[in-house]
Amino acid sequence: MTKSLPLPMDVRLMNFGAAVLMLVFVLLVLGGAASWLLRHQAFAIRSITVQGEVVRSHAASFRHHVMPQLSGNFFTINLAHAKKGFESVPWVREAVVHRVFPGQLRTVIAEHEPFATWGEEGGYLMVNQQGQVFEAPMEEVDIEKLPRMLGPEGSAPMVTRMYRVMQPLLETLDFNIEKIELTARGSWRVWTTSGAQIELGRGTESELVERTQLLLKTLPQVSARYKRTPMALLGADMRHKDGYALRLRGVSTLDDNDKKNPDGSKQ
Repeated sequence: MTKSLPLPMDVRLMNFGAAVLMLVFVLLVLGGAASWLLRHQAFAIRSITVQGEVVRSHAASFRHHVMPQLSGNFFTINLAHAKKGFESVPWVREAVVHRVFPGQLRTVIAEHEPFATWGEEGGYLMVNQQGQVFEAPMEEVDIEKLPRMLGPEGSAPMVTRMYRVMQPLLETLDFNIEKIELTARGSWRVWTTSGAQIELGRGTESELVERTQLLLKTLPQVSARYKRTPMALLGADMRHKDGYALRLRGVSTLDDNDKKNPDGSKQ
């Protein structure tokens, strides 16, 4: 009976080295084949579909902003770059990009819906319904129908919320907000379409609401005392601790505690 002798160490090392080389060769061949397949024209992006409520975005704008962000084929394209390209289109607020086999990109678009203009007149910024500041061609919007908002950088969501709080209150006396501002010192100002400027001052939302409600509750009585309507309001300063000052068309500055008759005599 013959016994098989173990292979010498050098032979075993040679066999192991040959196996490793073969494995590397096979991996290189497979990798090259996979790379060739991935680059093959059969997997090129052949169409891009845009879905969603696309009202103001145009095909030319998509081509200009999106195409430079697209490189590679169906498998190698960077979806994050594609998303960035779509969201750089002026009216696009958000884009979700998907691959659809074998060679399509499908994008769902959400556009900015203008809520107000932002900043001083002559600027190019607007605020959308979510309180986000964005830049887009204003000639595509009837900006005369939009209120104007002003505030420090990053305050647009807060100003948008305050507008939504104040507008329903002022509507009870048929006032509409033309402009609302949060100053750098944290003070609030409101201008109405009737030409009134209301200084609300600083404070919490509930404090500002309380001051506004006080003005709206007493303004009809005060203006009637001077044979005016609430629409005669030119200015109101609500920053006083125990009252407020008014300016009515044709009447000098008034305090809510003023008890004088129209002829100037005290009651």
